[in-house]
Amino acid sequence: MNSTLITAGVLLFVAVALACQGAYEWWSSRHGAAARRLKARFEALAKGSEARAEVMSILKSQRLSDASATGRILLATPGVRSLDVWLMQSGLAWSVGRLLAMCAAFALAAFAGTTLVHLPLVGGLAAALLCAMLPVLYIYRRRAKRLVQFERQLPEICDMLGRALRAGHAFSSAIDMVGTEFAEPAGGEFRITFDEITYGVSLNDALCALAVRMPVRDLRYLVIAVLIQRETGGNLAELLDSTSWLIRERLKLFDKVRVLSAEGRLSAWVLGLLPIVSAGFISITNPTFLSVFWTDPVGIQLFYFGVVSLVFGIIWTQRIVKIKA
Repeated sequence: MNSTLITAGVLLFVAVALACQGAYEWWSSRHGAAARRLKARFEALAKGSEARAEVMSILKSQRLSDASATGRILLATPGVRSLDVWLMQSGLAWSVGRLLAMCAAFALAAFAGTTLVHLPLVGGLAAALLCAMLPVLYIYRRRAKRLVQFERQLPEICDMLGRALRAGHAFSSAIDMVGTEFAEPAGGEFRITFDEITYGVSLNDALCALAVRMPVRDLRYLVIAVLIQRETGGNLAELLDSTSWLIRERLKLFDKVRVLSAEGRLSAWVLGLLPIVSAGFISITNPTFLSVFWTDPVGIQLFYFGVVSLVFGIIWTQRIVKIKA
């Protein structure tokens, strides 16, 4: 075989391999896991601290200048920024626009489904409203679960901070150790705090920003204790040990209360879902059986009364079994 042809084939193979490698590196540097993680950390730095109002205003104005008209309208809407903070606290890489689009899609799908089973307009609108709240409820559950996970990690965090201080490390270095050694969500949040300190933010402002990003009551107590100790002096390692013991005892007490109230919470779920599941099953097996509730005037009144009673019962049962901190 001609050596020139072989050389050309080899060079073509190398060129294609290098082109594929270059394309992969370009995509990974902009859309890979490391790039997404870095972007999330920068966004959290921009949102986390109210004490850095000047820096935040610069970052926000730069984002607004690059945003679309829809994004600017959303950011100007009251309550959207709080929803954006909720999304950040939930740990999901969703935007407010994506969340609103999902709510609208769920609402349209539910309304289309009610028209197929010939529900009245009021029932269709109610079903659409309930389904539109499903993504918001998902965000709420993810946020609550993430905050609980962070709260469960706090005693070990206090122990590691205390051990690092006894070993002679500075408090900022101890924060870096927590960010490196711990899993999410505590590791990511403490890495952000250490990055803020590295970028020139004071330790007090960085800790306050951490308490704003993670609204956990025990974390606020920890931050307040550290800030007071920095002003008055004292043994910070012993203070962290006392805080860790206090958090552990509080978590033990709440676990005991959750066990004792498990039956009531399960009863609330069963009683709340039983009418809805039963009505759905009957509608599938015998669609004309429940038609009296939206064709007869008395049936319509009974339907409204049943819905109101069900909602009131769910709210009241949840308030009974809710554990107040």
